[in-house]
Amino acid sequence: MSNKNIDWSNLGFAYIATDYRYVSYFTEGKWDDGALVKDPEITMSESACVLQYNQSCFEGLKAYRWEDGRIVMFRPDLNAERMYTTAQRLEMPPFPVERFLDAMDQVVAANADWIPPYGSGATLYIRPFMYGKNAVIGVKPADEYEFRTFVTPVGPYFKGGATPVALRIPDFDRAAPRGTGNIKAGLNYAMSLHPVMEAHREGYAENLYLDPATRTKVEETGGANVIFITKDGELVTPKSDSILPSITRRSILYVAEHYLGLKVTEREVLFEEVPEFVECGLCGTAAVISPVGRIHDHGRDICFPNGMEQPGPITKKLYDTLTGIQNGSVEAPEGWIREVKI
Repeated sequence: MSNKNIDWSNLGFAYIATDYRYVSYFTEGKWDDGALVKDPEITMSESACVLQYNQSCFEGLKAYRWEDGRIVMFRPDLNAERMYTTAQRLEMPPFPVERFLDAMDQVVAANADWIPPYGSGATLYIRPFMYGKNAVIGVKPADEYEFRTFVTPVGPYFKGGATPVALRIPDFDRAAPRGTGNIKAGLNYAMSLHPVMEAHREGYAENLYLDPATRTKVEETGGANVIFITKDGELVTPKSDSILPSITRRSILYVAEHYLGLKVTEREVLFEEVPEFVECGLCGTAAVISPVGRIHDHGRDICFPNGMEQPGPITKKLYDTLTGIQNGSVEAPEGWIREVKI
């Protein structure tokens, strides 16, 4: 049980420095053994590759404290594999999958006192990241890299928790055709900062991006994949080469089909279809599932039947089932849960 004096039930989604972080360096063509360190500060050259050309990537996953006291992580193997693929795309030396998993075990165990209590609604967010560290001035990959992971206790990503949010259709694109939209690169999120701040200033939680080639198909938001529910109870999710393969979305599709008995379809979704759906939700590690009540498109509102007060019935079942798997109240599929030994 945690001994930290924190109001767990009122945590926001913000950084809180914890006791330890895991660090490993890549120099002379290989990764060192890695270690837990206490210092949260990073020192680098003013010409570090990450500062000049944004050669960086990251992941996001969570650890949970179960009612019986066990500490677990949710599907960290998929984060390890996705970061490996992302690093390859960015000409970075991939951090080995088994070493990634061991690093997660170490940093979570070392910060066990920061893991929120069962039933508090809060979780321990885990942020592994990697960046090019040595000085460069010409456009080229770095020769030296740092892999680092910190953890921080967090509450809901959106302030209202499972309360429906409003989205807008922006005049910007999230990713370029055949670009980097399908990997978790820092540069993708830098591109989304101005549009999302515009959305916030206009009273919207996020932007819903359309495909960059034709702007007729639904893709995702700046930080989450999208799911829709038809009036016949079918779950539909957009398919595109420039969508990030969300681990939460993949888990939701499995839960929908195998736990709730829903028909699941992954396909191109035309924006003109959206008014025909009866439910909409955003899914990702931080938000899990956040219901959508309204989408604003340049003077026109698309409103879903559940409105802005409560999630739709199927969205709620998906949320309850997936969070039940994560917190141990619902039996998980084999391989989804990794226990951390303290």
